[in-house]
Amino acid sequence: MSHQSEMIASDIHSYLKSQEVKGMLRFITCGSVDDGKSTLIGRLLWDSKLIFEDQLAALEADSKRIGTQGGEIDYALLLDGLQAEREQGITIDVAYRFFSTDKRKFIVADTPGHEQYTRNMVTGASTADVAVILVDARKGVLTQTRRHSFLVSLMGIRHVVLAINKMDLVEFSVSRFQAIREEYAAFAAGLGFADITVIPISALQGDNVLLRSGRTPWHDGPTLMEYLETVDAVHEIENQAFRMPVQWVNRPDLDFRGFCGTLASGRVQPGDEIVVAASGKTSRVARIVTMDGDLDEASTGQAVTLVLEDEIDISRGDLLADPLARPSFADQFEARVVWMYEDALMAGRRYLMKSGCSTVPAAVTALKYKINVNLLQHEPAKRLELNEVGVCNLVLDRPIAFDPYAENHTTGSFILIDRISNATVGAGMIDFALRRATNVHWHTEQVSRDIRAALKGQSPCVIWLTGLSGSGKSTIANALEQRLVQLGRHTMLLDGDNIRHGLNKDLGFTEEDRIENIRRIGEVARLLTEAGLIVITAFISPYRAEREMVRNLLPAGEFVEVYVSTSLEECERRDVKGLYKKARKGSIPNFTGISAPYEEPLSPDVTVDTSLVSADRAVAMILESIGLNR
Repeated sequence: MSHQSEMIASDIHSYLKSQEVKGMLRFITCGSVDDGKSTLIGRLLWDSKLIFEDQLAALEADSKRIGTQGGEIDYALLLDGLQAEREQGITIDVAYRFFSTDKRKFIVADTPGHEQYTRNMVTGASTADVAVILVDARKGVLTQTRRHSFLVSLMGIRHVVLAINKMDLVEFSVSRFQAIREEYAAFAAGLGFADITVIPISALQGDNVLLRSGRTPWHDGPTLMEYLETVDAVHEIENQAFRMPVQWVNRPDLDFRGFCGTLASGRVQPGDEIVVAASGKTSRVARIVTMDGDLDEASTGQAVTLVLEDEIDISRGDLLADPLARPSFADQFEARVVWMYEDALMAGRRYLMKSGCSTVPAAVTALKYKINVNLLQHEPAKRLELNEVGVCNLVLDRPIAFDPYAENHTTGSFILIDRISNATVGAGMIDFALRRATNVHWHTEQVSRDIRAALKGQSPCVIWLTGLSGSGKSTIANALEQRLVQLGRHTMLLDGDNIRHGLNKDLGFTEEDRIENIRRIGEVARLLTEAGLIVITAFISPYRAEREMVRNLLPAGEFVEVYVSTSLEECERRDVKGLYKKARKGSIPNFTGISAPYEEPLSPDVTVDTSLVSADRAVAMILESIGLNR
């Protein structure tokens, strides 16, 4: 190498020890094409004197042959290693480089600027603590600057350097620097960054990169290296709750059983209590075993084997955690997904989801919207194409332990894998669970639903009336309940309008809110059948999927779907509440039958058209379907 520490010759053991305990910072450079990302990293490597002699000789030769600096050193060639990159003068793949100073070690990822390489940029950002976003002082904030800033925010990076590069080409103008700083601050205000440090630099000439420049006396902030050496972005994850995905159960003989993995966050010591997130079983750490002997403490990023005091069931894929700060446990999520494959993502397709050491079959149940990362707008979509970002709902075949990505990047992230080709097709970040699986453990009751039903002398069920507004659902439901009471049955009536006055008054009439409305009602109806009741519901419930979801909540045969099939024309003629007139005028958006769809049942248990039969006849038809036609 062109530079070596004097300690290597005088005290090699002390030198190696100093390198071992030195902190590590991972950062990325990103920004638009030709903003100088590769040149900046090349300059850092050059000024840090961490270039091997053969690299230096090759760099000098390549700079003269294919460089862009007129025969002078072209620092970008240290990063652009692919032939296509050198020919075009652009970055295509992610290039990782290691260097160090007396204060800290660094791993830097040079990421592409072109939009078509978004997946490469996301890969580089996935493990970074800091993002250095470059802006050409001549061009200012561009579309790709905004795009990469959003992606940096999406990946959870909270510490950002806005490096305004090529200041030498604008004569180190303070007014130009301030204008770009103010423009970027206004744009980035809603991206959730913890801090944005703005530094004027010339990557090619080294101004404010390693050493402070005399050509920017008006800049009183740090140089880029000063910032990288002092920013406190590493210890945040160490202060989070303990998490360790189990990668392997180590059982070499009958006397040893350890659980191997890398700490995703937090710390652990012998004597600490831990919990298996899935089962809730607890134990205490007896030993922390490594190849170099037992440890008194393990921290984030260390690969260790934990030996526990108790024999409890733990397998690969389990997550060990702090029992006082347990992770969530669920099988349905809302997540942000970056699509990384040529074949588009579409709702309904099944993939494998790998989170930590756990791999589970998964399906995208709904693509809620995609994000226009150039304009930061939500756009409706039925598919995600290569390099697009969207928000979707995922359902798994079994629950997994996780933390929201905003709280823990390791336990809140996942990849999607094609089940046939085994290719990684998407990268995702969990926002929250749509339904908790065993975060709240199910309590086994001593009095069962069969006992409650037997006391009432009836078989519980849900009679689900669906149809357009004004079709006659509520009229039939009320008449049906009165008749059941006359027959000595125990009932409960759930009416759509009544429920929206209380339980669901926070919901509107968007597609998402309609789905949530029925989900809640389904759960309430199920609970009422646990009490042994006959439940009658009267809801438009326009989507088949949600009606089927309620059916699947109940034992077979206990969901009776009654389609009140009165035509739209008849319902609109009645217009009991004046809703159709308002909907036709546009006063009521998302009105079923007018501006929102209604999906008719495909095979209802009972079909009733109230323009042809009376409410009493409809009641008789329903009673006959459940065996109470007397």
